[in-house]
Amino acid sequence: MTALKAGDKAPDFKSTNQNGNTVNLSDFTGKKLVLFFYPKASTPGCTLEACNLSDNYSRFNAAGYAILGVSADSAKRQLNFKNKYGFPYDLLADEDKSVIEAYGVWGPKKFMGREYDGIHRTTFIIDENGVIESVITKVKTKEHTAQILE
Repeated sequence: MTALKAGDKAPDFKSTNQNGNTVNLSDFTGKKLVLFFYPKASTPGCTLEACNLSDNYSRFNAAGYAILGVSADSAKRQLNFKNKYGFPYDLLADEDKSVIEAYGVWGPKKFMGREYDGIHRTTFIIDENGVIESVITKVKTKEHTAQILE
């Protein structure tokens, strides 16, 4: 779905997190970043994926990674999702889809015979200099940490 690939400069962004605070890509300069896009907060697959990353947060920290989740949910919904599961990382409330579209993860989807536009579950691994190291398009929600770190 996304046209971005390893070696590309990660698109800059400015969005708000679950608390209404501004978050920019430049906030992560000097750190590796796991930027994961998910369709909807508090749905089964998204919860499995976000919890898998949260459960392994210390491993990501030890490897020098920050984590940031993105969906088109409202800040209130993102805050509820974060608080319910105790996620140690921020969730962006990208209601205008500016970050989602910049990363090319919005588009046609099929589910149970129905076609609609939505967010394609995709993860970008971005290096310390803002360059994409890898793009994971076939996310395994229960094993996502292993896809990233191994």
